[in-house]
Amino acid sequence: MKLNRMNIISKLGPGLLFAGAAIGVSHLVQSTRAGAEFGWGLIWALILVNILKYPFFQYGPRYAIATGESLLDGYYKIGKIYLLAYFILNLATMFTIQTAVTIVTAGLASSLFGFSDNMVLWSLVITVFCYIILLIGKYKLLDRFIKVILIVLAISTISSTVVASINIDELPNYNQIFPVGEGLVFLIAFMGWMPGPLDISVWHSIWTIEKNKEYKLTKKESFFDFNVGYITTVFLGICFVSLGALVMYNSGLSFSSKGDVFAGQLIELYTSNLGGSFYLIISICAFTTMLSTTITTLDASPRSMSRALQLLGKSKDKDYYFHWITILAVGTMLIFYFLLSEMGLLVEIATILSFITAPFYAILNYRLVTSENMPDIHKPSKRLSLLSIIGIIFLSLFAVGYVLSRFI
Repeated sequence: MKLNRMNIISKLGPGLLFAGAAIGVSHLVQSTRAGAEFGWGLIWALILVNILKYPFFQYGPRYAIATGESLLDGYYKIGKIYLLAYFILNLATMFTIQTAVTIVTAGLASSLFGFSDNMVLWSLVITVFCYIILLIGKYKLLDRFIKVILIVLAISTISSTVVASINIDELPNYNQIFPVGEGLVFLIAFMGWMPGPLDISVWHSIWTIEKNKEYKLTKKESFFDFNVGYITTVFLGICFVSLGALVMYNSGLSFSSKGDVFAGQLIELYTSNLGGSFYLIISICAFTTMLSTTITTLDASPRSMSRALQLLGKSKDKDYYFHWITILAVGTMLIFYFLLSEMGLLVEIATILSFITAPFYAILNYRLVTSENMPDIHKPSKRLSLLSIIGIIFLSLFAVGYVLSRFI
């Protein structure tokens, strides 16, 4: 069945939401810093990790299309303990992740709109804005909103990269490197966040189910949607590395480890190198990057927690989405008020959990799509299975390497 060109855009959705969730700190902060510190020397790492993580992200829509169920339903069928583990892990990290991405978005909003430099106020405004959009428009409005955001993001990012390449006097070399010492620690973090935590695969499966209520996607259409989103994340990741390499490499500047501060440094350095006339386009590029992440994470975690609670409580007919999105929004705002000074510790805990649980999600997703719950016609090919096994080995070694780099 050939994809109808007139319907391609309308049938895109879950894959773009995946891109919106993934293109955030990993791109704006980590990828730009990779370019700033190593030029184009870590392009190999970006491409490699995206290849090795590809199967586990793809298994989200694959399972949803094949069974009409989310990955959470599959976890429950394999063993209730796995779903319970997911529930506890997500509960432990979702408030911190939401707060972290929102505070970066707030810093960029303050820089772009200039009404106030109060980060708590901006964070509250952004949280309420996203909360209202999601409650009023639900999935349909989010689906349309993210398409606009990603179009603006893609245009502004590509334009910035082109301008930076034109204005630079001498291009950094393309020699690929393997960093050592502190550079190795950064490499592990860079690959860990690229393109995003593996639990986004759970979100993707849920978004696919929601999209199917509007359009009955075929397997081919679902994979096309996923690949569009995935390729977009990889391409824009390369763009952000290039921006760091073209504008920041050998600048001699020391960049803050705090996302909101780094984002301000990013915009300031871009405009000082490219000219003040590019301030608006750079600001829009950075702001849309983080806004897409903020709104998709605010939607995804409540959907995941709602479905997990339905399965654990055996109350499949009761929708807990409103309860969880309200809990997440209020919890995020309370952290802004009372625990903002502890954000460094909270983010570190969330980061550690995200990195060391990557093998858990990889193994669980692969086991699920090769189990008896999966129709044979939808099971991964031998090539994809081989890539999955290599990916599991890599992520397991990566998790051990991360722990060693942080604590030894």
